[in-house]
Amino acid sequence: MSRIGNNPINVPEGVTLEILPTKVIVKGKFGELKQDYSDVKVKMEDNIITISRDSENKKVKSKHGLYRSLIANMIEGVSKGFTKELELVGVGYRASNQGQKLDLALGFSHNILFDIAPEVKIETISEKGKNPIIKLTSHDKQLVGYVASKIRSFRKPEPYKGKGVKFVGEYIRRKAGKSA
Repeated sequence: MSRIGNNPINVPEGVTLEILPTKVIVKGKFGELKQDYSDVKVKMEDNIITISRDSENKKVKSKHGLYRSLIANMIEGVSKGFTKELELVGVGYRASNQGQKLDLALGFSHNILFDIAPEVKIETISEKGKNPIIKLTSHDKQLVGYVASKIRSFRKPEPYKGKGVKFVGEYIRRKAGKSA
C-alpha cells in the first residue's frame, strides 16, 4: 500500500494539465513543466488526478509514490512557485547579482562568478548589520534545489564558528573548540 501514491491531487484554477500515454505536461501562470512516466496510470476526473498501478512489483510500487510526488510538485510550482533562501555567515562574505550572474565573495582569493539558469529568478538582499541573503525563486522545485545546493557547496558551514553558506533556518551543529 502506497500512502503517498494513493493520495489524490487537486488541480487549482488556472492550471491546465495534458496527460499523454508516457508524459504529463502542466501549464500555469509561472510556466510549463513536463514529466515522463512509466509503469503507472494517470487519470484526471473533475480536476482531481489519481495515479494507479497494475503490479505489486517493488519497482512499480516505488514509482507509484515517486510520480505522484513529481506531478504534485509540478502543479504547485506552476501555480505558486518555489523559493529557497541562502544566508552567508562570515566576516566579509558578500553576494551581488547582475542579471543572472551571481558574484560571491566567500573568503577566497578571488570572487566566485556563478551563472544561474534562466528559469530561476535570483535576488540578493544586503542590509547593514545583517548577513547577506540570496533568494532563489522558480516554478521547478528540482532546479531551485539543485542551484541552491550548488551555491551552498562553494563554502559549506563549518561546525566551529558556523561560517559559510547555509539555508535560512538551517541548524548548524556546533563543536567545542580547543580546551585550554
